[in-house]
Amino acid sequence: MKRARKALWRGLLGLALLGAVLWLADPARVLGQLRQAQPGWLLAGLAAAIASNIVSALRWRALARWLGADMGVRDASRWYFQAIGLNALLPGAVLGGDVYRAVVLQRAGRDTLASSWSVVLDRVSGLWMLCAIGGLGAAACAPQMAPLLRLPAVAFAALMLAGTAVWLLLPLALPWLLRRSGTHGEEASDSRRMEGHRPALLRRIGAWLAPLRGAVERPDFIAQLLQQAAASAAVQLLSAAALAAGGLALGVHIGWAAWAFAIAPVFLMAALPASVGGWGTREAAAVAALAPLGVPAAAAVGTGVIYGLYQLVQGAMGALAFGLPRSRRQVG
Repeated sequence: MKRARKALWRGLLGLALLGAVLWLADPARVLGQLRQAQPGWLLAGLAAAIASNIVSALRWRALARWLGADMGVRDASRWYFQAIGLNALLPGAVLGGDVYRAVVLQRAGRDTLASSWSVVLDRVSGLWMLCAIGGLGAAACAPQMAPLLRLPAVAFAALMLAGTAVWLLLPLALPWLLRRSGTHGEEASDSRRMEGHRPALLRRIGAWLAPLRGAVERPDFIAQLLQQAAASAAVQLLSAAALAAGGLALGVHIGWAAWAFAIAPVFLMAALPASVGGWGTREAAAVAALAPLGVPAAAAVGTGVIYGLYQLVQGAMGALAFGLPRSRRQVG
């Protein structure tokens, strides 16, 4: 009952935010923008959005196989689009779909921890590259963005590029961090044993991190990291193309660097567990991200709405996939 109440409040919050954004942008203008949308660009954006999620499914499969939770291409694609359907229909942004992916992989007979880590790392990989591309886009849009922070354009661009470089290198520190956590855990465990207490929590944490520790110590860790980076870059660039096509359908022409910047705040806000399917948070972020670039509020809201409709179409595809027969091919 309490969970249903939370879901209801999240849905109402998202709708209230969407209503407020529409009211500020003038509903008549937003509707007028959407009525004038060019079908060719709309279809191109939908194709790019679908392609983005197909690459996402293949990225997740590659990561799961690397962790020891193998699955076929058909199952990976089907489960991924089913998760999109859940994300589009249930409160909690991407969390519901992510939990679903981990559960179906476990039920297919794969290791529980490997299944869970495949979903966690797949999501982190996407967010990692999303922020990196957003940082590069912000650096390219320094003349428009720097005045917001009262910084010279050159200084703003330098900060964005330096921050993005550090951000991209962060995964290289993962083996060292996991070794440090293991060392500290063993020291704490020895200390507690000497005191006569059972370090149950430490053992659970150690067991939870064990698959990740083993994976990052493998000789192919760097190769897998580069593969994930390439796949995540393709996913985010295709997603940016989908968002840009939605904007172009409404006559928004701001350049690729601007769209590269916009995807970070728009997609991050849409992923917040404060609405259903990102409605409300996505449109508010679209206005905040695109306004400094000279995009009128009505066009920005319309762009966010179109991207949300892309997600609904794919959610419908995922809902249909629930009824498709499972692949007979069993992965050993």
